Amino acid sequence: MSTHPATPVLSTEHFAAAYIYTAYRQLIDDLLAEGKTTGPQQTPELVEYTALNVQRMHRLDKTVKVQAALAAAAAGLQGQYIWLIITEGWCGDAAQIVPVLEAVAQASQGHLTTRYVLRDEHPTLMDQYLTGTSRAIPKLVVLDANTLAEITHWGPRPVPARELVQRLKAEGMPHDDFIRELHTWYAHDRTQTTQTEMLALVQGLR
Repeated sequence: MSTHPATPVLSTEHFAAAYIYTAYRQLIDDLLAEGKTTGPQQTPELVEYTALNVQRMHRLDKTVKVQAALAAAAAGLQGQYIWLIITEGWCGDAAQIVPVLEAVAQASQGHLTTRYVLRDEHPTLMDQYLTGTSRAIPKLVVLDANTLAEITHWGPRPVPARELVQRLKAEGMPHDDFIRELHTWYAHDRTQTTQTEMLALVQGLR
């Protein structure tokens, strides 16, 4: 995690235009019903990924249980924070992580408020949070609710998932195969590593 100068990450106008979770989910559903996905690139593969992601998010929305320690830490925060999440509907990692972030915010008793923005509609914002040279998502940017200044950020994957992808790429595994391995990792992990990393992040906000 890192700390940046106390300047707004985005304007109040851009913040006001950001999606709440239900609107973000509805946007993806509406586009998928038209055979589309978010972003300027529209390919059958991306639409297929989006359909899988809707299923993943729907399942996680129903099944994710916030760890007791994480729920207590979020509810016990003294300040008010915005969790600004940079995402896209076609992103498999986002589908595995975004519902967890939303669940943590819902457990915070009003201390955490989520807003969602699309990566490809906000390139200047995204380029502040590159992973190496990649616009990898999702990215969680924690903002002070009063100033919209960054406090810290996280993403795009939990550490073990990031290390898995790095190893499989280094071994030359084809893209579709390592993506399959990655989602198998998420399924076996059952959101626990993401939640553990969120606990450390929330505890750092005290």
